[in-house]
Amino acid sequence: MDRRYLVTALGYAILGISLGIYMASTKNHIQNVTHAHMLLIGFVISFVYAVCYKLWVANDNSKLVNLQYWLHQVGTIIIIVGLYLMYGNHIASNIIGPVLGVGSILILIAIILMKILVIKNNNV
Repeated sequence: MDRRYLVTALGYAILGISLGIYMASTKNHIQNVTHAHMLLIGFVISFVYAVCYKLWVANDNSKLVNLQYWLHQVGTIIIIVGLYLMYGNHIASNIIGPVLGVGSILILIAIILMKILVIKNNNV
């Protein structure tokens, strides 16, 4: 799982940096919030999870490990796509807001599961 998270994190970094380069080259920074979330919850948190799995959580394929990974990924994708649509004026904030809330809750559950996995592993 540490490698899966590392590869995923680097994918988000490529997307986030690409969006940043696009914004800089067009001088249109309307997607700066999307860019920041792509890098923070996509790249940084996924990278931190990779480190957690490498150092403190057994790399098994248990249901809890897979659930933690997929909750974070689905939540991250919901937030990135939702913010992109909202800040691009494709969907009104009052419509996409509840969807963004669901994405945020999924990410919260994923980090709670990570804490449980770290404590459960007994290496801390």
